[in-house]
Amino acid sequence: MDDPSPSPAAIQAVVHQGVPLAAAWGIEVVSAADGAALCRLPWREELLRPGATVSGPALMGLADVAMWAALLGITGGKDESLTTSLTIHFLRRLAPGPVLAEARILKHGRIIVGEVLIRSEASEEVAAHVTPSWTAVSPARRPSR
Repeated sequence: MDDPSPSPAAIQAVVHQGVPLAAAWGIEVVSAADGAALCRLPWREELLRPGATVSGPALMGLADVAMWAALLGITGGKDESLTTSLTIHFLRRLAPGPVLAEARILKHGRIIVGEVLIRSEASEEVAAHVTPSWTAVSPARRPSR
């Protein structure tokens, strides 16, 4: 039986088209299936803040993209859900280098709740814990004549 889930490359193409900043940062979708996704943010000097630490806005953007990739993995690559909240707890600083975000959907319905763990590619230690929520958006209804 064929797996109806789109490939990580197909999901990455949707993400890059839908969020041009993700393309500019070079965010990669490593995997996305079964309500989970792994995304990679390559090393980019412009994403650092003073003190040679990966910036909070870069980590929040990566987490948001990873959550969307997880959703795209279960919706056949078509999803127009919108972020309604994103809470992030910075647990430790991330030194310069590639960053990974592991997202998983905890609840999928009209309200979607997830969890994203962010870490350095070189470490298993979680550097940030993110709890995003999204609102599912239904395709627009055509007016009746």
